[in-house]
Amino acid sequence: MTKPSPEKSRILIVDDHPLFREGLRQMIDRNPELIVCGEAADATEAMQAIADQNPDLVLVDISLGGASGIDLIKNIKATHDDLPVLVVSMHDESLYAERALRAGSVGYVMKHESAKTVKAAISKVLAGEIHLSERMSTSMLSRLMRGKGEEPISPVQTLSDRELEVFRMLGEGKGTRQIAKELSLTIPTINSFRARIKEKLNLKTSTEVMLHAIQWCREGAMK
Repeated sequence: MTKPSPEKSRILIVDDHPLFREGLRQMIDRNPELIVCGEAADATEAMQAIADQNPDLVLVDISLGGASGIDLIKNIKATHDDLPVLVVSMHDESLYAERALRAGSVGYVMKHESAKTVKAAISKVLAGEIHLSERMSTSMLSRLMRGKGEEPISPVQTLSDRELEVFRMLGEGKGTRQIAKELSLTIPTINSFRARIKEKLNLKTSTEVMLHAIQWCREGAMK
């Protein structure tokens, strides 16, 4: 008697770059234990796909049109608490991984990692484990052992999730009007975020905020 084939774990990919989604889909579908059940380019599409496809795991990028990946993770956990979320992003884990975990994800892997590492991260999360790089795990454990009273590593870490999202988009050369449109917020709201960013980073002018954001994005890209 032929044994029934084991049911494949269903993966939903959420990323606003079609080429990356396609590459990730091909990598996942080559694994006999996994199958991509759907794709989404933004948070709205992702929530609908989750309702329609009932995935076992959601892969989420940090940068999405509209709501950020961090916001999406929070929304997923609010409505599907048992659904694991793994972040797969180009953004530096040293700044985003802990934020993603606080939002409700169970792992973080950077896009420049090898296919083997991404596959291992997916397997760990599906097995109920948390995935972080050894470097990030060591850093978080070290800060935990030294106590929560330790000062942040950099002033940028004092920014809220939304402030950081605006700061990143400024660093990508986007203006206030474009940021407001992509985040579905008003221009005065974005201006308010910019003012708080300027205050927290101890900068004097809006131009300094812009230059600081551009430099931060460039440094992140070179890591």
